Formats: sequence, C-alpha cells, structure tokens
Amino acid sequence: MLDLNYVRENLDLVARRLALRGPNAAAGLDRFRELDAERRRSLTEVETLRNRRNTASDEIARLKKNKQDASALIAEMKQVSDRIKELDERAKKLDADLHELLAGLPNVPHQSAPAGSTPEDNPEVRRWGTRPEFSFTPKPHWELGEALGILDFERAAKITGARFAVYWDLGAKLERALQNFMLDVHTRQNGYTEVLPPFIVNSAALFGTGQLPKFAGDLFKLEGHDFWLVPTAEVPLTNLFRGEVLDSDQLPIKLAAFTPCFRSEAGSYGKDVRGLIRQHQFQKVELVKIAHPGQSYAELEGMTRDAESILQKLNLHYRVVELCAGDLGFASAKTYDIEVWVPGQEVFREISSCSNCEAFQARRANIRFRPAGGRKTEMVHTLNGSGLAIGRTWLAILENYQQEDGSVLIPEALRPYLDGAERITPRGRLAAKS
Repeated sequence: MLDLNYVRENLDLVARRLALRGPNAAAGLDRFRELDAERRRSLTEVETLRNRRNTASDEIARLKKNKQDASALIAEMKQVSDRIKELDERAKKLDADLHELLAGLPNVPHQSAPAGSTPEDNPEVRRWGTRPEFSFTPKPHWELGEALGILDFERAAKITGARFAVYWDLGAKLERALQNFMLDVHTRQNGYTEVLPPFIVNSAALFGTGQLPKFAGDLFKLEGHDFWLVPTAEVPLTNLFRGEVLDSDQLPIKLAAFTPCFRSEAGSYGKDVRGLIRQHQFQKVELVKIAHPGQSYAELEGMTRDAESILQKLNLHYRVVELCAGDLGFASAKTYDIEVWVPGQEVFREISSCSNCEAFQARRANIRFRPAGGRKTEMVHTLNGSGLAIGRTWLAILENYQQEDGSVLIPEALRPYLDGAERITPRGRLAAKS
C-alpha cells in the first residue's frame, strides 16, 4: 500500500508515475483528491467549532457566575457538540474510504523501470548459455512426457479436472529431485534459511502481500472458512513478520520455501492450454527477503543471480528481461523476469520473476525495523522471487535434454538426487481401460 501522507503531498507526481502502468492505474486518484478535500473541510470545521465551544464554555461560566441566563448559549453549544460528533464520524468514514482506495492502487514503478505497456516492451538485460542443437525436430514436453509414460493429463482430468497433471515414476521423482536440489543450492550456497510454512493462509495474510482484495478471483477459497490455498509461498513467508518490529542487525532476512501453489488462472482460458505452463496447481521454490530500504536494490540483484544459479547448474539456456512499467505486478516497484529456452515450443518461457516491492507490502502488513541507535521505526522493504518454478524447470529439462530415440538425459547436477540415473526411457504407459 502507498503511504497516505506521501500520496497526499505528492498527488500529481504519484499520478504521473502510476500512469506509466496504464491509463487506468491512476484512476482512483481523482476520487482520492475528492475524499481528501472533504476530509480536510470536515477537520477544519471541527477545529472551528471546538474553538467556538471552548470560548462559549468560558462565556457560559461567566453568565452563570453573574446569575444571568445562559440557556440560549447552552442550547447552541448542544447543537455545536452534535455537529462535532457528526463531523468526527464523517472523518472516520472518510479515513476508511481513503484506506480502502489506497488498498486498490498498485505500487509506484521505480524510476528505473523502463517505459512500455506490454511484454514486448521489456528490454533484455543478459543471456546465459547457448541453445541446444538437434539433428531432429524437438518435441514439446507434453508429447515427450506422454511417450515416456511419466506425464498424464487424462487421468488428472478424471480425478480433478482440466489444468491438472499426474506425474508417474521418474517424472514424479524428477519433480522431487528438483525440489531438493533447489532448496539445497539456496540454503547451502546462497545463504537462505529453509522454511516449511502452512499451505493455507487467512485473508489478513493475502491482504498483506497484495492479493486481496483486488485479486480474489485468482485464488481458491475454502468454503465456510477464512482460509485460502496459497498462490505462492511469498504470502506465508512475508507474513511471518506481520505486525513485528525487527532490529536492523537482523536484516536482510533471506528465506526459501517449497510449496504447492494454487491459482484459478481467471481470465487465462484459451492461453497455454497444452502442457504444464498454466496449471491450477504447480510446485515452486520461493525466495523472500526482508531488507533494509537502503540495500533492497542490491538485494534484488543478488536474488536474481541466486535464481539464475539454478539454471546455470542445470545448463539450461535462459535470458533475463526487465519488466516495463506497464507489465509490472500489482505490488512490485521493479521486476526482473528470467525466461528459459524451450526448444519444443521454440520460445523463451518465464521461469522466475524477482521483484522488489519496496515498502508496499510492509505497509500493508505493518512490518517495521528499528535503525541502529534510533528510536523511530521504519518500514522494511520486501522482495520475492521464484527459485524456481519446478514444473517449468521440469518441462525445460525434457525439451532441452531430449534425444532422437525419445529418451531424455538427466542433467548431471540432478543425478545424485535420482540414485545416479542418467536417462529417462520409455517404460510403457499404463493403458486406460474402458
């Protein structure tokens, strides 16, 4: 959430910066201006009336002391008190309306965020590795997975519905190997603390990271409870510190967690309908940092490099792009996307987004720190990034390491997690019985 006083004092600047996100991003600021002006008028009138009441109180005391009639003035002050009470209630309502309005506004893009409105406007920052060369036409992962007997969408649809997957045998083991590999790299080499959070969160947690109230339609809610399935581990990890004041020497806090992620993918029907790209349930290792404001952009660069390190160890070709202002997520001030090359589809696919939310989430979740030697607390900066999306890493391995005979080589870095297995070969898909 944006800071109320900052928006109030810099309304035109905030409007210009939000307009970079798109024509509707700053629409609520006109209403903000109206509500805030009315609130100021109410407070000014209250102050005037209280001064009048204080003066009248002295006058009433004087009249009574002189045994003069004060009934008219007392009656007037009764009306003044009623009006003050009415205006106080109105000011409270206006404060609530302003808070609600701010809760619906996205974060202000960082000044370094490139101008643009679509993914095509995202400039490329760097590339790593080279595209694999094939002497045959590479297949997409959904064909490879089915032929190998390790990926099953048909049975998943039978037990749940569309956009779910069942992994078999080495397919399931590869998913688990990637989970353990990623967590080991991030905790042993990149300095993160592993956390196993709940996979269900409450509304306050989702408000804290910005999913609620604006994006309720993208989530899965448990009927009859104030419980939601996590859309990403960013939500529970960030909210571990909700309502807390941290010491400056605790920063940065670096956390890594594996969770399944659940998303309704509202509005995405017709997009990426084949394969694992856009599922209702997928697994991910998430990275979260709680940082000092003066260090958060250095921490963003470090987090992005940490996510990249996984792809480098797996020898997967990728590129890093910087999101333009119009393509930023709701809570982000600056984001890097990491996109892995998938030859079966001949395209780069996003596999991680690393974002600095600055104080946007911290203000919503009230996460503060106390500077060394200081008394006044400040908001921390929060960062998050995928380290990585496991399903997309899984499919990238299948497509990049496929062989002409239909088998798939296992990257050397993963072989210790798969009992030394070097290759996935067809084992005979279980035939469906009618």
